[in-house]
Formats: sequence, structure tokens, C-alpha cells
Amino acid sequence: MPNNAQPAVLELIGNTPLVRVSRFDTGPCTLFLKLESQNPGGSIKDRVGLAMIDAAERDGRLRPGGTIVEATAGNTGLGLALVGRAKGYRVVLVVPDKMSTEKVLHLKAMGAEVHITRSDVGKGHPEYYQDMAARLAAEIPDAFFADQFNNPANPLAHECSTAPEIWAQTQHDLDAIVVGVGSAGTLTGLTRFFKRVQPDLEMVLADPQGSVMAEYSRSGIIGQAGSWAVEGIGEDFIPSICDLSSVRHAYSISDEESFDHARQLLRAEGILGGSSTGTLLAAALRYCREQTEPKRVVSFVCDTGTRYLSKVYNDQWMKDQGLLPYTHYGDLRDLIARRFEDGRVISVGPDDTLLTAFQRMRLADVSQLPVLVGGKQLIGVIDESDILLGMHEDASHFRLTVASAMADTLHTLPPSASLAELQAELDRGLVAIIADASGFHGLITRVDLLNHLRRSLV
Repeated sequence: MPNNAQPAVLELIGNTPLVRVSRFDTGPCTLFLKLESQNPGGSIKDRVGLAMIDAAERDGRLRPGGTIVEATAGNTGLGLALVGRAKGYRVVLVVPDKMSTEKVLHLKAMGAEVHITRSDVGKGHPEYYQDMAARLAAEIPDAFFADQFNNPANPLAHECSTAPEIWAQTQHDLDAIVVGVGSAGTLTGLTRFFKRVQPDLEMVLADPQGSVMAEYSRSGIIGQAGSWAVEGIGEDFIPSICDLSSVRHAYSISDEESFDHARQLLRAEGILGGSSTGTLLAAALRYCREQTEPKRVVSFVCDTGTRYLSKVYNDQWMKDQGLLPYTHYGDLRDLIARRFEDGRVISVGPDDTLLTAFQRMRLADVSQLPVLVGGKQLIGVIDESDILLGMHEDASHFRLTVASAMADTLHTLPPSASLAELQAELDRGLVAIIADASGFHGLITRVDLLNHLRRSLV
């Protein structure tokens, strides 16, 4: 293929569908969602990746054989990797450690080099993802630092493509747009376009709780940043390209509400979006329901939910993070990740093979399983070391029964036991078995205890 050939996949960026929300209460308003998840890289950031690389090629900052460097919560990196790798560039990305596994795997599959850094430090810290990316860009020969937070091509991408598409798709009849701020490119680009064609249009800011953006838009004060689990939007500083002049309403949305609305969108409308989409949808619905007269409102499905299957759409992860409703008993049952009474216990029977036990451990990402008769009566526990001992260096022993290798001398703790008693049990190198006269409740591991202690700090 000639080196100057335009990769065909890049022609698929943009011109995404606009769909009407029909199964939510939108008050007197009509709400539309622009499906940016339909871009070839799965997010709105494909537009930005293409625009920044094209601009850098035109002005000579990016030359053949060069390296693209960026700090990203994932989607800008994916957009840059899609375009950059298609054009033959090396792509080096710095991402915070809260980013979903699917995003990291996608980036690596496209050939990007990924540096994972801390998400619990702020601007100015050497391990802050933007500072680390700037440092790498200075160290790598012929590097182009995309710098989405300060790059004028970022908002220009939305001013020249996203905004005109929305204006055409709504037949020039639009009252408000609900948008989040990560780098602020979307908000700023839309603001510039609609100030020209529809000056009365309201921008509505959807911001995760913990971000400083919503409060700053209301009061002009930069408050103390907190933490949030939503990926891609929310900031602990004000990006230099940010234009808040058309923002008329700003909503701070909790992680719980964001994740719940993303899941609701899939169930109600069949649209699979990510966590930031949940934030935008929650804010859009609040705005729509507060109106007293009909308005036409647009928001975004920012990216595809397929890159959040291990998080937003994983009940176990959601419960571990405290983001799903969970019955609280005020005792050790609250520490059990997979409670029997909730129907979430992963178990084996005594007559199952060691291979079955091993495969269930891998599927559930656990190191031990309770052994239940009839799926109810606890008679043992089997862990990885039991399986390994049962093998005796002979793979054919995978066909042996669980009963031949399990531990059947069980020491149980009642739900009323103290954390000190639980810690003592775990210190003996054992998994804690929680059971009482009413039956088996579940297992508690060291990771479960650590999760409990982490949640108590929030």
C-alpha cells in the first residue's frame, strides 16, 4: 500500500446517528442521544484523534517515523491509536490506573505502548498522568505531544464536525445540549458553533461528584477535588481550552447515579454506553424534568459500553465498589463478596472433577470454592493448592473428584464474630467460612477484608 494512502477506516469517523429517547420520563421535553459509540474506535474521541494528528502533520510537528505521546483516560488514547497506528506512527500513552481493563487491552491490541500511573495524585505530582506524558514527550526523539487539554485542534474538531452534524440532524430546531467536561474540547467546540447559529441555546454541564467543574461553572470558585469512578469526564483543574460561557445549568452526578443510568439505558433503550454516558443521561433527565415547557435537548452516548463490561455491567465489581444496592446486616455477612442468600455463591459439588473446580475458579477470578451437596449443604472447601496437590504432577488427575482433594475439616465463624476474630482466622492462612445454625452464608478472603476497609475510608 502506498505510504500516502488514506486508511479507509478513517472515513468512518463522524456522521454518527441521532436517536430519540422514548422509554424514559423526559418531562415536557424531547431528548435525543448522539451515538458517538458508533465511531470506528468506539467513542467521540476518534474525532479529536484525527483532528489533532492531521493538524500536527500539516504544521510539521509530526513527521514520518515520529511518535505520538498523550495523557488520556482512555478514549482519546484510543482515537489517537486508531489514527496514529493506521498512519504508521508509534503511539505512547499514559493512563491513570482507574481505567478499565478493556481500554488497556484495546490500546495494546492496536500496538500502542501504555504506561499506567496513579489516579490518586494531582497536577504537579511527578506521577500525575499529564505530567508524566509531558516528561515522556520531552525525552522521546521526534515526539509529538498531542496535549488534548491545550490543543486548539481538540475543540476545532467538534466545532467543524460534531456541532454541524447535530444542527443538521435536529433540522435547526434545538434548545439545549447536555455535555460533560474532560479536556473540554466538546463543550468549547459546540459553544463556538452554536453561538453563531443559535445564540440562545443552553449548554448543560453534567459533572461527576468530586470534580471541580460544576461548582466552578456556578460560582467561579475552584473547590477541593474529590474522587470519582466515572471515566473520561470530570477534572481537578480547569482546562485552558474550556469555554463555560454558554453553560446555564450544571449538575453534579454521583457515581451511583451515573452507573445506574448507564445500566438503565441498556435495559430500556438497548443502547450500550459507558459510565460517562450514564452521567450525561442522569443530568439530561434532570434538566428535562425541570422544564415547564417543551424543549428539544441533545446529549451523547460518549463511548461504547463494551469497554466497561468488567465494571459498569459487572454486578460483582459494582457491589465491591458499593455502587449497587446491597442488604446490610451489620455483621460479617457485609464483607462476603458472594453471599449464599443472594444466590451469588460460586461452588462445586463433591463429585465434580478437579478440572471443573479449576475452570470455575478461573471464570469467577477466585482462588477457592465452597463444596456444597445439592447446592446447599457445605461439606468442604477446595482451593488452588488443594488442586495442585491432587495433581501429583500428572495432568490426568484433573479427572479426580473434588471430594478426593478438598479440605473437609472446617472451622466456621458466625456472622456475629468480630473483625479481630476474622483477622485471626485469615492470619492462619485460611479462608474464613461464615456459617451459623441457619446455614452457610459465604466465604471471606483477605481481598474481601481489604475491600471492606477501603470502603470505610470513602
